Amino acid sequence: MSEEQAVESVDDPVTVPSLTTDLRELGLEAGDTVLVHSSLSALGWVCGGPPAVVDALQEVVTETGTVAMPTHSGDYSDPADWSNPPVPDEWEVTIRETMPPYRPAVTPTRVGAVPECFRTYPETHRSDHPTVSFTAWGAEAETVVADHELDSRLGEGSPLARLYELDADVLFLGVGHDTNTSLHLAENRADIPIETVTGGAPILVDGDRKWVEFENIEEDTDDFADLGAAFEREIGLTEGQVGAGTAKLMDQRALVDFAVEWLEANR
Repeated sequence: MSEEQAVESVDDPVTVPSLTTDLRELGLEAGDTVLVHSSLSALGWVCGGPPAVVDALQEVVTETGTVAMPTHSGDYSDPADWSNPPVPDEWEVTIRETMPPYRPAVTPTRVGAVPECFRTYPETHRSDHPTVSFTAWGAEAETVVADHELDSRLGEGSPLARLYELDADVLFLGVGHDTNTSLHLAENRADIPIETVTGGAPILVDGDRKWVEFENIEEDTDDFADLGAAFEREIGLTEGQVGAGTAKLMDQRALVDFAVEWLEANR
């Protein structure tokens, strides 16, 4: 959406006060733990841009709650696995040898303007996985991001599992289930045929850059939209409007538990 289209999509500017009102009407409350997936452009013309969205989330949830977001950096991975676009085969050795190490405070995310802004906020904490990190703020932030394992990156050793334990909600701001990372936790838990893949990335080990390899399941998002639609029909969620965008708020435990059964029956 262009800025002109964003202006035309709303009758009034989307502001921190209007966002907080919309979020509260959706059902978000002080003390909640929430994993946020967002599209800034879907919200219309937001006065102040990404910081306005982050400020509104923090104002509603308050320091007694916890806000978390995926802050993935998919380019911090093995170039042999890149496909959008691929790089020449002869570049791969150079990339592995020279890519700067993943550093939570420095490495940017590639999953949107709001998460990129959020990770730089004071008192946020970011997990140590070089490819699929999460950032969190609030009462349980350190618990959410602690000990993010290189293996099982979106499974039991991930912030997704910590959010499940904390009985978190999942909030969509203008996005759909195709970006719903919690469904990857269900993939790891479901009794379904899986392939194991080896990945790699540069990290800091005792202050020195090191290329490390790790194993994970081969993740697949192709059926996530169908899975999410089934969840909405059979279990349900709260839907409303935040800014110009469609917002959805759902219980993560219910979502993951449903997804495990759905995957076992359908994949």
